[in-house]
Amino acid sequence: MKFAILADIHGNLEALQAVLEDARKQGCTHYACIGDVVGYGANPKECLDIIRSMGMPCVKGNHDEYCSIEEDAEGFNPLAAEAVMWTRQQLSEEDRQWLRDLRYVRMVTNFTIVHATLDAPQRWGYVFDKLAAAASFPYQNTPVCFFGHTHVPVAFVRDSVVRGGTYSKFKIEPGKKYFINVGAVGQPRDGNPKAAYVVYDVDEGTVELRRLDYDIATAQKKIRAAGLPERLAERLAYGR
Repeated sequence: MKFAILADIHGNLEALQAVLEDARKQGCTHYACIGDVVGYGANPKECLDIIRSMGMPCVKGNHDEYCSIEEDAEGFNPLAAEAVMWTRQQLSEEDRQWLRDLRYVRMVTNFTIVHATLDAPQRWGYVFDKLAAAASFPYQNTPVCFFGHTHVPVAFVRDSVVRGGTYSKFKIEPGKKYFINVGAVGQPRDGNPKAAYVVYDVDEGTVELRRLDYDIATAQKKIRAAGLPERLAERLAYGR
């Protein structure tokens, strides 16, 4: 059983299509989504339709939440808030209800998925370091938990202490717990503009970070044509 683990698609259809094509080539048999299917990008409806049609387990991200309700986007910067308001208009009531119905945390076979943190998933805390990661481990009931939200791929491991760092591919070791950020499909922020996702081979116990080129120019053109903030187009080329 081989899972493609996707996070932070953010309405970037070109990046999502590239990831799904690569996942098929890698022999992935199952998929899971760690939230923020929508927000920022110009194709929220199309990306949501794909995720829904594939029937994959999915948890709610903060953009999914605010794009599906009518409340003010508290805590969002002005560019993100503008994208939220625009995205709401692109989704049907059925789409918004589907997003509202998503859970914050889900267990999938032998692993867990959450968008932000396990200790308070609805508060949308950011995990960039070992101290922040340590707060989630007491709530983790599986050896592996995948998360997103920061758009920066990093893996934290707890045995006697909590350690963390970047990764490309590693093997899950018995007796340890892993809290793994899979990076962003649609808006990487680690200085690498390539789309990111993870292949988790359940049988082999391996986690592999995949980075892919995609048609950034087309994604940028669509953002500009939609009248969304220029910064949302520019940042795709820099991975910031």
